[in-house]
Order: sequence, then C-alpha cells, then structure tokens
Amino acid sequence: MSEQDPLPGWNHTPNVPLQVSPVFRLPWKPGDIFRWFWSRWFWISEKLVFVGIALITVAWFQPPLEVTRSISIDWIVGLYVRNLLLFTAVAGSLHLYLYGWRAQGDRLKFDPRPLAARGKQFTLGGQVRDNMFWSLASGVTVWTGYEVLLFWAMANGYAPVLTWEASPLWFLALFFFIPIWESFYFYWIHRLLHWPPLYKRVHAVHHRNVNVGPWSGLSMHPVEHVIFLGSGLVHFIVPAAPVHILFHMQYLTLTAVTTHSGFEGLIVKDKNRLDLGTFHHQMHHRYFECNYGSLEVPWDKVFGSFHDGTVEANERMKERRKRIMG
Repeated sequence: MSEQDPLPGWNHTPNVPLQVSPVFRLPWKPGDIFRWFWSRWFWISEKLVFVGIALITVAWFQPPLEVTRSISIDWIVGLYVRNLLLFTAVAGSLHLYLYGWRAQGDRLKFDPRPLAARGKQFTLGGQVRDNMFWSLASGVTVWTGYEVLLFWAMANGYAPVLTWEASPLWFLALFFFIPIWESFYFYWIHRLLHWPPLYKRVHAVHHRNVNVGPWSGLSMHPVEHVIFLGSGLVHFIVPAAPVHILFHMQYLTLTAVTTHSGFEGLIVKDKNRLDLGTFHHQMHHRYFECNYGSLEVPWDKVFGSFHDGTVEANERMKERRKRIMG
C-alpha cells in the first residue's frame, strides 16, 4: 500500500496509512509477521525495557510468596512505595526530558500545542498537576491493590503458579502473549468506557487530556483504574510466575506513560533510539470516536472505528462522529 498525504494540523505524523499487525492481515506473510514482532521487541524496545525492570524488581524488590501468604501492612506498604517511586521515576523523567528541558524540541512531537498550564476542567487547575494527582493518588493505589491480591492468591493456591522447571517454553512465551492479551482486553473495556453514562461520570477524567503528556496515561477516575488494571486478573486462570505478574502490571502502567508521551520516539544523538507514543492513539485523544484499541489486534477495523491517519479516513470519522452525536 502506497504512502498518502498526512493529516493537516499536526506537528509530526508517521507514514500513513497506518497498518494493523500482519498477523491479522490476509494473506499471511511470515516475513512481515516476523519483522513486526522483531521491531516491537528487539533490539531496544519499551517491551524489552519493561521485562528488564520486572526481572530487577523480582530479584531485589519483591517479597517471596512465603511472605505474601499472610496479609501484612509491612510488605503491602513496601509494594506501594516501590510502585510509587517507579512510576514517578518513569513519568517524571520522561516529562522533564521532553517538556521541561525540551531536549529534542518539537522533533517527533505529534501535537504542535503545549500542555495546558491551566483550565477549569482540571481538578487542580493545571494539566500536569491534575494528571499527577490522579495517577499517583488513585492509579498507583489500585495497581498495588491488584498486585497484593494476585500475590496473596498465588501464595495461597487460589491462582495457579508457573515455574521455569515445569514449562520453560511457556515461561518465555508468556512475556510475548501478555501485550497481545492487553490489546485484546483494552479495546473492549475502552468501548465500554465510551458508553455515555460511563464516559460522563468516569472516562471524561482521562479525556480532559486532548493533548497528552507522560503524566496523562494513568490519569483516570478510580473506577477506570479498577477496570483498566483488571487485565491482570486473567492470571487467576492463566498460570504465571511472580515476574510475569510484575511485568503485566508494570506494562499496563508504564506503557500508559510512554504511549501518552506526545512524542513518537526518544531522540538521542539525532536518532530515534526508543519508540514511545503512537499516532494511532494520539488521534483518539483528539477525535474521540476512533481508534479505541491498538494496532496489535484489529478490532477497530472490524467495527469501523479505525482511523489510519489519512485525509480520507478523517472525513469518514467526521461523518461517523456526527452520527454518534445524534
């Protein structure tokens, strides 16, 4: 498929039309599928970075299951502080680099506008303060709550535990399947959150961010945090090791930071060294009624809500939005 003219009104757009995963494009082309997964994992990718963070966490900052068998304020507070520091480090450093120091200026920045310094729609009067409040006060709390539940359940036999000795192949494969499951799950709960009663009372908190930044990703109403982070409950059915639980929950929360960074990538020495945000989701925050999912699973294409970044798709989305708005 040939490249087309990008949408006007953006500072930066990738090559369009955007394409969903070749796993869901017929006829299957094994080479395209291999290159798709390789480019999203190796050599340096956010997924691989988060696997590394999970391995470090389980080695030095995670209580063993023998400890989590009994509910204790000591290890629960330890998890909360750990998650608070981790999220603050990732979101804070990315915000400082991209928006504080403006280390790469507007290169690879999707939206030409700055983040909102103030606005009546924000709880604390400004976008970044509002985002930090919801992310840390609610997001990290719910994230920690799910980890406490899962580690307690695994330690007490209520959730199946996977070991390397029992199945080394599945142990490795699960790291690759977790992002696919998250993509599948995210589309459906996201469509639910756009149901008018839930949108008005819950999801609207997240959509205060028409132009997004690193702190915007986990800036949500507590009810949305419960729904969004509920993806990890699949491990009551799918066996996992503690490192998979850590990767799953950290992937949910930390990719929310990177995908909402507002930039397509991190430039170091004039080269994009790490992919960050996606134009696919950036368009959702501006146009609302499109791109509810991600490119890994093509539900948007199936149900007619896919915006591929072209002018033609934008006209279709305008008509679709008119119909939805009544």
